[in-house]
Amino acid sequence: MGWVALKMLTGDRAKFIGIVIGLTFAALLITQQGSIFCGIMLRTAAQISDISGADLWVMDRNVRYIDDIKPMIEDNLYRVRGVDGVQWAVPLYKGQAQAKVTFNDRVSGERRDVIESIILLGLDDVSLIGSPRHFFVGKGLDLWTPDGIVVDKVGLRKLFPGQRGEFAKTDKELTWFLGRQLEMNDRRAVIVGICETTRTFQSNPVVYTTYSRALTFTPQSRMPLTYILAKAEPGQDPSVVARRIEARTNLGAKTSDEFKWMTMKYYLVYTGIPINFGVTTLLGFVVGTAIAGQTFYNFTIENLKQFGALKAMGLTNERVAGMVVLQAGVVGMLGYCLGVGLAGIFGLLAKGTELAFFTPWQLLPISAVAVLSICTLASMLCIRRVVALEPAIVFRG
Repeated sequence: MGWVALKMLTGDRAKFIGIVIGLTFAALLITQQGSIFCGIMLRTAAQISDISGADLWVMDRNVRYIDDIKPMIEDNLYRVRGVDGVQWAVPLYKGQAQAKVTFNDRVSGERRDVIESIILLGLDDVSLIGSPRHFFVGKGLDLWTPDGIVVDKVGLRKLFPGQRGEFAKTDKELTWFLGRQLEMNDRRAVIVGICETTRTFQSNPVVYTTYSRALTFTPQSRMPLTYILAKAEPGQDPSVVARRIEARTNLGAKTSDEFKWMTMKYYLVYTGIPINFGVTTLLGFVVGTAIAGQTFYNFTIENLKQFGALKAMGLTNERVAGMVVLQAGVVGMLGYCLGVGLAGIFGLLAKGTELAFFTPWQLLPISAVAVLSICTLASMLCIRRVVALEPAIVFRG
C-alpha cells in the first residue's frame, strides 16, 4: 500500500510540488532566521571569545554585559592579585574612541579626512594577554613598537574607504596598510599589524594597543581601568576563584563562559531582538502550515474516491490512515531537506559579509520538529475525513 500511496501523492504534480514548496518555505525561514538570531547573539559576546589566555573577567559589580563599561580604580588590580587561587591578573582597557584618518583619495586625488568610531582595546604592556590569535600581517609583539596599533581586517574598510587595499585578498596586498597613521585624541597611532577578529554587535573597527598607550588615546579619567583579566592557579576551579574574588574585593567576577551568557542574556531580556525574530519565525510556521496544510487537505479531498475504493476492497481504517501518514512524512522530509539546504547555501553566501549567520546543531532538530508539526496537523485533518469516509462513495455517480 505504500507504493500506491506514493503514486497517489505524485499523481497530481502541481499539488505535490505546492505541498513541498510550502514546507520548504517554512523550514527555510525557521532555519534562516534562527541562524541569524544565533549569529547576532554570538556577536554580542564576540570580544569575550576573542580574548584568550584568561579564565576570569573581573569588573564593577554593576556591569551587566561586555559593553556596559563602568571604570574602576587601578588599585583593584592589586587587590585581585592578592586573592588566594589567582595565578596572575592583568589590566584590560575597553572603550570607544574616535579615530581620524587622513589620506589622498585615489580617485579624485584630493586630501580626505575620515573620522570613525572604533572599539579600542588596551592590553597589558608586558604580557600582551588578550592579543589577537590570528594575524594577516605583523604579530602581537609589534604592539611594543612606539605608537603601534593593530587593526582588524574588516575595520579597514571603514577607516580607509575606497582605497586600493580596502578589499585586499592576500596578505601581501594588506602590507599596503602597514605604517599608515591614525590620529586619536590628538596623538599619532601607527598601524603595525592587521588581525582577524570576530565581528562585534556594533560592527565598529577593532583596534588593539597597549594599556598605557590606550589611556593616552582617550580623554583622561580618574578611573581608567575597565576590566581585569585573571587566571586561576592550576588545580583551582575558576568559578570557585571567581566567587572568592567577589567575596574579598566586592567586585564582580565571572568566568569567560559565565560572562558570555550574562551578555547574551542582557540582549535577550532588554532588547527587542528575540521578539522580532520570534515573530518572523512564527510567521514562517503559520504560512508554511497554511500553504502545505491547505494543499495537502485539498489533495486528500480530491482523492476520497480512491481511498473509498481501497476501503471497499477491504482495507482497514488503520492502513488507510497509514497511507496518509506516509504521504505527509514524504513531503515533510523533502520540504525539510530542501529548506535546510537552501538555508545552508544562504549562510555560505553570507559568509564574510555584515550579516551574522551561525547554525548550531540544536537548530536543525528544532526545524525538523516544526515541519513535523505542520505535517501532523495536516495529516490529522486528512485522516479524520478518510476514516469517516463511507466505501459506498465509490459507487456514486
